[in-house]
Amino acid sequence: MEKKGYKPDVITYGTMINSLCKVGETGAAIRLLRKMEKGNFELDVVLYNTIIDSLCKDRLVTEALNLKSEMMSNGIQPDVITYTCLIHGLCNFGRWKEATSLFKEMEQKKIMPNVHTFSILVDTLCKEGMLTEAKEIFDVMIQKGIEPNVVTYSSLIDGYCMQNKIDDAVKAFNMMIERGCLPDVFSYNTLINGYCKNKKIDDAMRLFHEMSNKGMIHDVVTYSTLIGGFCRVERPQDALEYFDRMRAYGQHPDLQTYAILLDGLCKNKHLDEAMTLFQEMEDNKLHPDIVIYCILIDGLFNAGKLTTARELFYSLPIKGLQPTVPTYNIMIKGLCQEGLIDEASELLEKMDEKGCSPNDRTYNKIIQGLLQHNETSKAMKYLQIMVDKGFSANVTTVAMLVDLLSSNQVDNNIQELLQKFV
Repeated sequence: MEKKGYKPDVITYGTMINSLCKVGETGAAIRLLRKMEKGNFELDVVLYNTIIDSLCKDRLVTEALNLKSEMMSNGIQPDVITYTCLIHGLCNFGRWKEATSLFKEMEQKKIMPNVHTFSILVDTLCKEGMLTEAKEIFDVMIQKGIEPNVVTYSSLIDGYCMQNKIDDAVKAFNMMIERGCLPDVFSYNTLINGYCKNKKIDDAMRLFHEMSNKGMIHDVVTYSTLIGGFCRVERPQDALEYFDRMRAYGQHPDLQTYAILLDGLCKNKHLDEAMTLFQEMEDNKLHPDIVIYCILIDGLFNAGKLTTARELFYSLPIKGLQPTVPTYNIMIKGLCQEGLIDEASELLEKMDEKGCSPNDRTYNKIIQGLLQHNETSKAMKYLQIMVDKGFSANVTTVAMLVDLLSSNQVDNNIQELLQKFV
């Protein structure tokens, strides 16, 4: 453009910067901003906001904060959009303390936060488990005459549900309706999940039917949550019924749905149905992931199906899957339950060879298995390794060590090691 003698004006530059940011070319947008500065163009808050928002989306929140400081030093004051973009960016990376500081800065500068600003903070504080602070922000919002939207309410409901404060979640849900804000599918799903976690399946079903009466379509999350709820209250047949129902209504179960149902079937001792469902997944080319294999291997061990559990574990590489630390932990626990201590120990050694580092659960499981089978010397070897790696014994391991120490059946060296734990 410039080679042909055309000189872009502020509007042209602004359009180009906006377009570059939309396609993720933030670096090029900043270079244009610098060019505008050199050309003595009059920059405004809109230009800076566009780039600040793009930097936050590019995970460059510190750079976005620096640009805000630069903007202010150039005499351009940030507005509600500037602060909201930055608060959102900070919250996305767990930097909620800085986000709340910016929120306070807004108040000091008499910049009124909008519903989006408040909703971001409420959501983040709820996810951090800071419900009191989230409710305070929510109350400030109403005091300032800014009406919470469905996102704000849903975040608060979710926060209460995460801490099993189901009565408070219901109050927030009812308050939303009373203030004329219509719940959406996400709002219903959130409260249904809260009811299911608290084993209040009848209340969850009431909401499910209420959704139908309002013409709302249940999605995969609705069904998956209910299926998990039925499994939690030991009603696996109802879980299977709703699994069939979701497919009949055109909702396709995802891997998480299958994982929830398989886990519920295994825990409720319906292993045959679980294996049939697993086979159905393979027949339909759904490719079970490592989580599903872990659920089934654990279920097989608990049902005493050692051979099938082994076969599934050793088939993982053929399926293109690598065992994870939880997979090994399940195998080690299962082998110990079957009295196959040597095989469990060999598997632990292979973990390191495969680049899969054992964690505290791994060592606790093997130590417990060895102690149960009076393999004290081997247990002490792993106990020492656990100490050296900075891991801690769990309650079960400590109880077994206390019993061992009080039995007076160990030598002085072992007693010294045990006393580090007990």
